[in-house]
Amino acid sequence: MTGAPVAARPLAASGAAPGSALRRSRGGAYWQAAPFAILFLLFFILPLLLTIVVSFWRYEDYVLTPDFTLDSYREVFEGCIARLPDLCVTFSTYLSTLRFALLAWVSTLILGFGIAYFLAFHVRTVPMQMALFLLCTVPFWTSNIIRMVAWVPLLGRNGLVNQGLQAVGLTRAPLDWLLYSEFAVVLAFVHLYTLFMMVPIFNSMARIDRALIEAARDAGASGWQTLWNVVIPLCKPGIVIGSIFVLTIVMGDFVTVGIMGGQQIASIGKVIQVQMSYLQFPIAAANAVVLLGIVLLMIWALTRLVDIRREL
Repeated sequence: MTGAPVAARPLAASGAAPGSALRRSRGGAYWQAAPFAILFLLFFILPLLLTIVVSFWRYEDYVLTPDFTLDSYREVFEGCIARLPDLCVTFSTYLSTLRFALLAWVSTLILGFGIAYFLAFHVRTVPMQMALFLLCTVPFWTSNIIRMVAWVPLLGRNGLVNQGLQAVGLTRAPLDWLLYSEFAVVLAFVHLYTLFMMVPIFNSMARIDRALIEAARDAGASGWQTLWNVVIPLCKPGIVIGSIFVLTIVMGDFVTVGIMGGQQIASIGKVIQVQMSYLQFPIAAANAVVLLGIVLLMIWALTRLVDIRREL
């Protein structure tokens, strides 16, 4: 009887040690995450909250008045309901931006998936994969503006493409739609953002067990059947992540639209940039909030397709 309390004390002490160690590890994890959390709060959450607040301010004759009014949102959609079923300027601009985003998304998905598939399944050695992957990043060693300006001597009326087409007899006159057009805008988007689609897809493909590919071939599946039933389902997380990258960047891009569109094509990012240049901060903030809502809906729809946290 006298030995029982003595035996119980070590057990209690040994039981307390793991709990305190767990609390210490959690405290250390919180301290490690604190710098990033502070930066996230200062440079993302706080500016976002300020944008939402400013969207409700009053704007008159270049004077901002802190107030709660819906005038900016009314101005954004002014006359749109009355003109239905015709589209107002605001709806047309948003649809134009969505069209650019979808065209860029489809193009980058096809190119990014093809390049990632080649690197993952047809390049056997890791050093060669890394070398080719590094080659894909070469355009990113210069700024976006330089890469866009580089298209001007290629696609202009007297550019290399038009001269080549006329030299081989495919065209009799220069093609005006190659530059400063919607085609040029989408081409620049594909040039700038294909890597953002390719990297997540390549990461997903690199994690696929090659035994699954061999099993599908042994079962008599063709190359297309293996691609559709094995590779693509296992690459869904990478496809969704790459799609989020491309869609969110393209939806807010205004520099590419301005340069490659010759300042003649409208997008919601361009509208916000012009409103900011005229110091119309409340209506620009209102447009930014509406654009943010549309982008968040797109991200929500994509994440409904795949549980990224579970798949990763």
